[in-house]
Amino acid sequence: MLRYEVTLEVEPGLAAALETWMRRTHIPDMVATACFLRIRFDRASETRYRTCYHAATAADLNRYLAEHATEMRNQFARRFPSGVTISRETWEELDSWE
Repeated sequence: MLRYEVTLEVEPGLAAALETWMRRTHIPDMVATACFLRIRFDRASETRYRTCYHAATAADLNRYLAEHATEMRNQFARRFPSGVTISRETWEELDSWE
């Protein structure tokens, strides 16, 4: 399993709008791509968020990146043209314990 993680550092005045938009628009749009098994949205502080997109295979993640990522990123940039710093990482799950 792979996790595509996007971390957002947001200016305080944008935090509520970002959280609402992520829940009501962006994450449902990401679910609709059918590239991910699970999506988790986390908050570390009032201005720091992380979204974890769980892909079953590298092919699923690559399909997202090739077919959907540009438009999703453009939508985000149109909604939040400034005030948000974004970092992205891909993690491969090596093992897990329950």
